[in-house]
Amino acid sequence: MRVAVASDHGGYALKEELLSRLSGSVNDEFVDFGTNSEESVDYPDLAREVASRVAGGEFDRGILLCGTGLGMAIAANKVRGIRAVTVHDPYSARMTRLHNDTNILALGGRVIGPDLAEEIARIWLVTKFEGGRHSRRIEKIRRMEDEMIGKAGGDVLS
Repeated sequence: MRVAVASDHGGYALKEELLSRLSGSVNDEFVDFGTNSEESVDYPDLAREVASRVAGGEFDRGILLCGTGLGMAIAANKVRGIRAVTVHDPYSARMTRLHNDTNILALGGRVIGPDLAEEIARIWLVTKFEGGRHSRRIEKIRRMEDEMIGKAGGDVLS
């Protein structure tokens, strides 16, 4: 699986630690889209980069990190086809894949530590979408996106 990763300054340290821990121990390919320091940057730019690449099929999933994970998830969800969630516990990581087929995981560098972030990411990466009744719900979300784009008069979500 190809995974696009990015952080703003608030998630930079956790991103670096997480990539270090995951890179040699799972069969996934991680590509880092920045940022490369703790110098202040605007998280929407990084969220859009990763979300666009995931939505376009270049990457299977994405991981975004900021101070709380909240801003990254909000920004990523503006891209059509993205289902980004902020997760701070292992149970939610599992359930969001099983039931929601999420394709972007957002983590908070000021909220959780590296051990918990690693556990969450590993669970999220290996958990498969359950399908079944959940597929119908994901399809309803897709239709909502289509309806909202039509009302806005353009493809504002991509």
